[in-house]
Amino acid sequence: MSLKNLSVRKKIPKIYKSKLLNQKVNKIFKKFERSFKIDTNFIVAVSGGPDSLALAFLTKIYSLKKNLNPKYFIVDHKLRKESTYEAHKVKGILKFLNINSQVLTWKGKKPMSNIQSLARSKRYELLFSKCKKLKINNLILGHHMDDLIENFFLRMARGSGLKGLVSLGTNTQIKNINLIRPLIKFDKKDLIFLSKFIFNFYVDDPTNDDIKFNRIRIRNLIKEFDGFGLDKKKFQLTIENLKKSDQSIKFYVEKNKRVNSIFNYEKNQLILKENFFDNSHEIIFRSLSDLIHLVGKKPNFVRGKKIENILNKIKERNLRKETLGGCVIKMVNHTVILTKEG
Repeated sequence: MSLKNLSVRKKIPKIYKSKLLNQKVNKIFKKFERSFKIDTNFIVAVSGGPDSLALAFLTKIYSLKKNLNPKYFIVDHKLRKESTYEAHKVKGILKFLNINSQVLTWKGKKPMSNIQSLARSKRYELLFSKCKKLKINNLILGHHMDDLIENFFLRMARGSGLKGLVSLGTNTQIKNINLIRPLIKFDKKDLIFLSKFIFNFYVDDPTNDDIKFNRIRIRNLIKEFDGFGLDKKKFQLTIENLKKSDQSIKFYVEKNKRVNSIFNYEKNQLILKENFFDNSHEIIFRSLSDLIHLVGKKPNFVRGKKIENILNKIKERNLRKETLGGCVIKMVNHTVILTKEG
């Protein structure tokens, strides 16, 4: 599509118009625009890698077309001596394209083990804090197709069920913050092209080649699958099919919670009818997990093993009184009652 056909041609500054003259760049943006349906302000997480720099460019043009005012934040984990220099280098690169950004720094003692997981948690903590301060509920992340496939195998290695295997979706919500991943169907090769063409720069994190990290070992394993004809598109198709199955289960979980649970406002109790447990194990498991989270009001869901333990006691009619996830759970005859602890 030529620039003449862009409906907001006059709204896009010359510095961006020149980039959009490239046919491939324009095609990538159009694909992004179709998948990104946001009409309120948002925050963009930028790491300096090719995926997040591509995201910064695409969201900036989108925001110009929609007259939005996004905020851009770069997290400096300070896990490598070069990280602070790189963070400010990225800030300068963005500024060249009139994208204002702010560096958020992880202060304090750094971990010696489980580094990637803890760094990810800290990154979200810093970004969530900004979301709340600015009263913006949409956080835009640069996860792409490769991340989706890697996450699938990482979860498989941990023995996750269907819900865990498809957990990295386009949209999820944590602590009332919408995590939006508009690049989830984009190949990393296209994002690398975009980053090079637009910025002539991206940060190449050396940990991306360090096989001491599980994600990197999984990444190398996935590359080997290409030799067996298992390419990314086939993996993506499998994950999409699993997501459809997951959606079907979610439908019956919501129905089970709606039909077979009653809230007693007088006693401030949630009562689960006997029919609540007349479903498949997965539906019962998810329904109970959701309701414990709802009543207990804890930030995280209870671990699966603890839910299984409660379900076994209910099945054996051996549940007296248990405390789990901020809930007091007890069984009276054939009825299970949930009350907020304290």
